[in-house]
This record gives sequence, structure tokens and C-alpha cells, in this order.
Amino acid sequence: MSAATLILHRKRLYDDGAIAEMKLWLVPGAVRGSNHSFKLYLYYGRHGNRLIGYDNEAGKGDHRHYGDREEVYRFTTPEQLMADFLADVRALRGPQRKGEMTP
Repeated sequence: MSAATLILHRKRLYDDGAIAEMKLWLVPGAVRGSNHSFKLYLYYGRHGNRLIGYDNEAGKGDHRHYGDREEVYRFTTPEQLMADFLADVRALRGPQRKGEMTP
């Protein structure tokens, strides 16, 4: 079995100390619990505290963390995943400002 291939990596450091990072890997087969061939890691947080996160741990499938809540996320496409994540980040940060990440 071949290794995962990193196909997307974007990271944004905000002036207020927050970090947004998106990583997406193409994997040889579906991650256990998911029905697609992508490994997800999307993170937004500040000072080591995750405020928003999307991932798909083996066995848990695709899910979203929003504060202390964890809920199932219905993955459709990588583009929609990034759009959903960035919409959550914008909602938490307030009105979009110059230099925000885009999908």
C-alpha cells in the first residue's frame, strides 16, 4: 500500500494569535468510518485551544469540533469541506477582514 499524498496545506497566522490550518491528504483507500479517500485535518484555534476542527479519525469517521461540541460532518467534496470550515472560522471571528483565508 502506498503512502498518503499531501494535496493541500494552507496555514494562516492572525494578528490576535489565532491560527487556521487546513491539510488534506489523498490516501490509498477510505479512512475507516469515512466513504472517501481523503484524510482531513482542519484546525482553528488560539494559544493551543482548538475552537473549530474538522477531521476523520479512524473509526470515528468525518466529524466537526466546535468548541466543546463534536458532531458528525457529512463530507461531499474537498471544496465544500474548505468552504464549510472557513464559514465557521468567519462566523467565530466576525465580519471578514482583509487577508482572510479563502478556499
